[in-house]
Amino acid sequence: MELIKNFKIFKKTIPFKIKLCIIVLVMMMGVCSLAIAAPMKIGVLAPEGTGWANSIKAMAKEIKEKTQGEVELKIYFGGSQGDEQDVLRKIRIGQLQGGIFTGKTLGDIQGDIRVLEVPFTFNNNFKKASDTLKKLAPYFQDLLGKSQFHTLSMFEIGHVYLISQKKIDSLDALKGVKIWSWEGDPIVMAMIDAMKFVSVPLALPDVLASLTTGIVEAAYAPPLGILALQWNSKVKYIIDFPITFSVGAFVVSTKSWSQVKPEMQKIVMEVSRKYETIINDTNTKDNSDSLMAIKNQKIEFIKFPESDIKHAQSYRKEIMKKLTGSLFSVGAVQKLEAAMK
Repeated sequence: MELIKNFKIFKKTIPFKIKLCIIVLVMMMGVCSLAIAAPMKIGVLAPEGTGWANSIKAMAKEIKEKTQGEVELKIYFGGSQGDEQDVLRKIRIGQLQGGIFTGKTLGDIQGDIRVLEVPFTFNNNFKKASDTLKKLAPYFQDLLGKSQFHTLSMFEIGHVYLISQKKIDSLDALKGVKIWSWEGDPIVMAMIDAMKFVSVPLALPDVLASLTTGIVEAAYAPPLGILALQWNSKVKYIIDFPITFSVGAFVVSTKSWSQVKPEMQKIVMEVSRKYETIINDTNTKDNSDSLMAIKNQKIEFIKFPESDIKHAQSYRKEIMKKLTGSLFSVGAVQKLEAAMK
């Protein structure tokens, strides 16, 4: 009743021109509040100053410019928002709107994505791995969409190499070595179980100190990651036979994405796809350069016998069998096999 009474007073006492100006002003304020959206907060593990971080910054800048400020990405680098699990949790409760995740965390969202990362699937064949990811990307993006995540870009993080403080010159020599395993990673646990490794589960930020103290004797990462995380300073050997091919993705919650106007979404996706190519090309070069840098530091490259490389396929079959139906579906395995042909 009080609201109606106030409206009647407004209607009787305020001149028409002033009333019109007030109404127009209120409408303009409403339009402005819709146009100037709050920045999307994005959690990233990559440290500032790396090629990866520089590309993400350039991508965010171009998105802001081309959308005339309607879409802004505020990037938190260097794990300042926590590990990937912390970032994922914060997205789900609305503290963050997106993140850049590796396959392990993408698999926590949708397990089928991990089918691409089963050990010894691609060996040294980078082109086959890259081509297979491109074929499966639409399927992965659809899965993420069903889990309330919109994919801006998918990334080729690259081949993952094993590094060690001990000389390991065969698969048999790996038995008994204390190897870091990312906490909660079912693929790593299945590989360790199949190959009889000694697993030391740790969060990613704890690995460097654990290599220093000897809690772990071996770890694994792409060459760029080995350097960025400074693990190269704690090891003497690298196995010149990739364990797996790692993937990643830049995702935002569908809730935050739905608040972006359709015409702005189109611009964001065009810029994101452009930088997907730039970042993947940069990653390939950076990994190659990093591998050379590791070699120049006099870290010894160990080659496994050809018989071991062939034997690794039996481990792949065992790991695939163990995880099919639990981590990823039979359908995902069929899609992988078809995409690899």
